[in-house]
Parts: sequence; C-alpha cells; structure tokens
Amino acid sequence: MTEKTASNRFIDLNCDMGEGFGAYSFGQDEPLLKYISSANIACGFHAGDPHIMRETVRRCIASGVAVGAHPGLPDRLGFGRRDMAISPQEAYDYVLYQTGALAAFVQAAGGRLNHVKPHGALYHLAGRDPNVAEAVVKAVKAIDPALVLFGQAGSRLLEEADRAGLPSASEVFADRTYLASGELTPRQRPGAIIHDAEAAVRQALSIVTHGIAECGDGSLLNLRADTICLHGDVPGAALFADRLRSGLEAAGLTIRPPFS
Repeated sequence: MTEKTASNRFIDLNCDMGEGFGAYSFGQDEPLLKYISSANIACGFHAGDPHIMRETVRRCIASGVAVGAHPGLPDRLGFGRRDMAISPQEAYDYVLYQTGALAAFVQAAGGRLNHVKPHGALYHLAGRDPNVAEAVVKAVKAIDPALVLFGQAGSRLLEEADRAGLPSASEVFADRTYLASGELTPRQRPGAIIHDAEAAVRQALSIVTHGIAECGDGSLLNLRADTICLHGDVPGAALFADRLRSGLEAAGLTIRPPFS
C-alpha cells in the first residue's frame, strides 16, 4: 500500500441529524453544524417527521452544510437499529420513498440534495447483502444519478455503487473501533466506542493520511476514507467535533463534502 500524505488532501465530516420526533429532540444538531460539512437527515421511518425535516434542511442550507437523506427501516421503536428481514424490493421502496420526501423539502428550500446515507440496520444490511445493496443503489440512481452514496469502507454497498457508476463516498468512524474483518465492533461489546477525543483524532488521522486503523486485537486494517462520521447523540458531541476538526485541519486537511 502506498502511503498518502495529508498535503492537498480533503476529507468530509458528516453527522446524522433531525432524529427527533414531535416534541422529542435528539442529538446536538445546532452546535454541531459549524463543525461538519455534510448532514444526513432522518426521513421519517426510524426518526424525524415532516416539521423536523423541513427545519433541519433550512438550518443546514443556512450554515452551508451539504444536505443528505438518511433513510432507515420502518422501526421507530428500535430507532432503526434492529435487524429486519426485508426483500430487495422493500429496500428499494423504503429508500425511494424516504429520499424522495427529503428531496422535496430541499427543493422547496432552494437547495440541492447532495447524498444518501442509509441508517442503522439498513446501512449494515446493504453493506453485506449484495441484493439489498443493488436495490439501494438502484433507488438512489432512480432519484438522481448525481447523488453521492455513503457506505462503510470496504462494503458491498460501495462495490455495487461503483458497478452501477454511481458516485460513492467511503465512510469511516473516528469514535468507533474496528474488528479485523473490517466491521465495526458491536456496540454492546466493551471498547466499541472511543470516548477519548484525542484517541479518536489519532485514529481519524491514521485512517485518512495512511489508510490504516488499528483494531482491538492489535492487527492493522486498511481503510479508504472519503468521509468521517460523527455521532451527535453522545455527551460532549460538539466538543468532540471541535477537537476532531481542529486536529484534521492542523494536519493540513481541508474539510469539505465529497465531489464538491
């Protein structure tokens, strides 16, 4: 593997947003907007509602943050994180329906939908099941073949996007640890979440500048990074985002959306 330096390099910082519902808020959307370059907005299945979608789109456009759709499984009680047995046709319909709804709000606000990132269990299912991955890619391409599809680094979803000629961004995580298989350490396992901001910055820089992440067992994993996911639903998320962005910029990286 050829080592890449941080010189003239670009990286995207993305965050899931608009994940409240009705009177219930979730995450730290407003303070995070000044640190990120892309937002993935919940489209109503796992979280979000029409009012929150509209307002979150407005805030992102006003802040100069690229707007993306964050479609999930129809599982509000499980926050879209529980596995469901769905067919490729259902995956296609779910992504088309939700992305189309958010695209309408973006158009009404005078903006442009930039990307699509599946949420939770749908994200991981599309990452490993080629039939579901193909369905997701077809849905995104049917809406707009210029949309960028976010998928986990090394996943089947990215392979299907490349095969279909759909722009894609390889996503990595600063605050999650990896298994040697390339999968994220399951949340229920000890050490799955990196709580120390400085450790997260070190992992992000290692992945972005060298293409390497150190796994929990000490092995090294090769990863391509086009975008880094930030989680806004953890304590101190804004401070974490500030440190991460500052660390990346100090290393000579420019923060911007993919293909901008």
